[in-house]
Amino acid sequence: MYQLIKTEGTARRGVFTTVHGTVQTPAFMNVATCGAIKGALSAEDLRTVGCQVMLSNTYHLHVRPGDALVRELGGLHAFTDWHGPILTDSGGFQVFSLASLRKIKEEGVYFNSHVDGRHIFMGPEESMRIQSNLGSTIAMAFDECVENPAEYDYAKRASERTIRWLERCKAEMQRLNALPETLNPHQLLFGINQGCTYEDLRVENMMQIAALDLDGYAIGGLAVGEPKEEMYRIISAVEPYAPKEKIRYLMGVGTPGNIIEAVHRGVDLFDCVMPSRNARHGHLFTQDGIINLNNQRYERDLQPIDPACDCPVCRRHSRAYIRHLFKAKEMLAMRLCVMHNLYFYNTLMQRIRDALDNGTFAAFRADNVDRLDRRI
Repeated sequence: MYQLIKTEGTARRGVFTTVHGTVQTPAFMNVATCGAIKGALSAEDLRTVGCQVMLSNTYHLHVRPGDALVRELGGLHAFTDWHGPILTDSGGFQVFSLASLRKIKEEGVYFNSHVDGRHIFMGPEESMRIQSNLGSTIAMAFDECVENPAEYDYAKRASERTIRWLERCKAEMQRLNALPETLNPHQLLFGINQGCTYEDLRVENMMQIAALDLDGYAIGGLAVGEPKEEMYRIISAVEPYAPKEKIRYLMGVGTPGNIIEAVHRGVDLFDCVMPSRNARHGHLFTQDGIINLNNQRYERDLQPIDPACDCPVCRRHSRAYIRHLFKAKEMLAMRLCVMHNLYFYNTLMQRIRDALDNGTFAAFRADNVDRLDRRI
């Protein structure tokens, strides 16, 4: 259940209550695709960096180790030792972006696994069953992802199919949640807004999925290469039609500046692989902008990654030491940098929440939106 506490313009401060714990929003979900953060972070580490929600991937866990095995071993919470809220995405994006030889039909998608080439079918019902086996807190509806830019007619057909698939997802989840052997009978369902960068398709799609009275609503199919101004335009166009009393999730976004701008436009929930992926290559977020530890200028730099940060890494290690670890190809370099970047993102969300609580979000946005995204 989502409770809207206060607003500043269209920016929202809320609390999202689930069977696995309460989430203070706006919030960033830390991406553990296969049940772990890339960069050797454990569930205990996630608690250390202030994570509220872990996100895992339906497609990847279905392919390996298999959702039936995860269910047998107690579900994703027991399997990973993360006992807070978990969101599983539906597998739709991966089916459309990773799988080869896919064939889209009304019943679902036929494709070959990217791991071993075996033939797999996934449709709305299959995605719901996999996510039910995983026992996640929040299941995402199975949608058709379309590349940007796309022809209008194709985007329209895909948007309409996504709505029909969502209706099937809702019916199947209701059936699964009523079964006595279901791991999480309180599993929530989020629908996904699609329509590429066509405002009329986006608005029509949102109006139709809003009528289904779901637990939350996501905006998908953005941050896939279009200019950020296009993304902001679509968020602003869709926002008036998203139910005010339900949580809103912008999928796969983004940079600190993207997040601040999306919060300004009424978004509550975010996820992105960027902080962990960038960290594994030495690109680190600080209060003054983004630094690249591979640069020689940091060879003798005894400062922490970010002098304004109080994460475990910044309290203990210098830029010079972590740069040395990268040059020596030590795995510890990636682990420390991922920990810092995730701490930075979770702390950014706390700072956004504090600003909303204090009525100073407009000033916070003006001070930080460009500075945090600039490269030093």
